[in-house]
Amino acid sequence: MSAARTLFLLCAMLLIETAWAASDALDNYGALTKLNGNWVLSPADKQEGGATKKGPAADIVGTSNIAMSFKVIGKGSTVQENLLPGTAKEMATMYHCDKFTNCSKVQATHYCTKQNQPELILDEDKSNNNLIVLTCDMTTALCNSAESHIHKITHELSEDNNHLKTTYTSYKNGEHEKNSTYHFDRKQ
Repeated sequence: MSAARTLFLLCAMLLIETAWAASDALDNYGALTKLNGNWVLSPADKQEGGATKKGPAADIVGTSNIAMSFKVIGKGSTVQENLLPGTAKEMATMYHCDKFTNCSKVQATHYCTKQNQPELILDEDKSNNNLIVLTCDMTTALCNSAESHIHKITHELSEDNNHLKTTYTSYKNGEHEKNSTYHFDRKQ
């Protein structure tokens, strides 16, 4: 095989691989848009861990109060998440593609009550149509710091799209600190 032909085949394979990666990233971004709408905290017997046993979450477990909302904004280019809206613990996460028209990775910035903003990247190996896993971007200073921060966000959407389990994983001093898990039901 000639060098020119080998180079051509290598370039073609790289283009195909890049196109598949872009398609996977855009598909995963599409999974985030399925979360659009308002969510309430499931009843106490459906919750796990301590995140819903104290603070503002405890007051709205099992009620019709909105505990999480997702809104697709910017002509579809961003998904805005608000956790515990209207409370002292309200937090927001903004999800978006690095380049919407040629999406090669899904990114997020979490605006936390810890008063920091970790940047996360979608883990394509673990994510699919109903599981969205974002991990801290290890090229950023905060993700490598000793400061307590959200290091991972996991959204698990039920097959009928009406139940959501979300886990925020905190790290401190470079190690797992805790998981804060919430179970939500889509507000009807």
